[in-house]
Amino acid sequence: MKRISVAFLFIWLVAFGCQAPKTQTYEKPLIGITTVYDQEHNTNKVPLSYVDAVLNNGGIPIVLPTIDSEEAVERYLKELDGLILIGGMDVPPSMYGQNPHKTVKIIPERRLHFERMLIARWMNSKKPILGTCLGMQFTNVVMGGTLIQDIPSQVGTDPNHYKTYHDVTIKPQSTLAVILNAETVAVYSSHHQAVDRIADGFIPVAHADDGVVEALERTDGGLGLFVQWHPEAMAEKHPDHTNAIYSYFVGLCRNGRMYKAARPRALKGSRQ
Repeated sequence: MKRISVAFLFIWLVAFGCQAPKTQTYEKPLIGITTVYDQEHNTNKVPLSYVDAVLNNGGIPIVLPTIDSEEAVERYLKELDGLILIGGMDVPPSMYGQNPHKTVKIIPERRLHFERMLIARWMNSKKPILGTCLGMQFTNVVMGGTLIQDIPSQVGTDPNHYKTYHDVTIKPQSTLAVILNAETVAVYSSHHQAVDRIADGFIPVAHADDGVVEALERTDGGLGLFVQWHPEAMAEKHPDHTNAIYSYFVGLCRNGRMYKAARPRALKGSRQ
């Protein structure tokens, strides 16, 4: 009886010019990764830990050079499904109306110009973004916030935030708490600056024991996450932590790609 029913359905579909539904497949999301600019040697570099974290969690990493091209930035906005902002030296305090602390080491002008333009336009697009360390700080400044210029002299040295692990407390029921399935985690940090006044469109969701903001989530309708630590650098000792954050991010990018692929079909025949 079941065979007759299936055969009848197939004949009916063919008779009415219909095709059996096909399983929709989507390409892996393309994820841009910013780079450190070496002014002395005129080269761009990126730790492969970022590349591996994307690749191991289902994304295709695209390394972005620091170039002075609005056309390239617009193409990145169109073609990339997600953006990762990596670490590096310091944002110029002049960007948030302060004189530099003696410990500040400003990123080269070439990287400053490129990423300031990229961040502003990407944030406006609302597409998925993941900022780590400088990536979190730089985005906060571009969007109107300020920074603590030197944690050791302006906040203290307990805990130590430079090239070591320390605990952070995560806001219950935040996206980050759900991603990591925890409200206290040990993270690997390597920074001497931190977010101070938080720009509009963000909410703090994690703090160190000294009160330093360790993570931001968006409240402006855009997708993404910003963390002060380096989850990609924790892959060897704490792979579950690395994969939890990067699989979440790649998932956001994948969903966006699926939406873009499906949307033209959904609108087919529409007058809108």
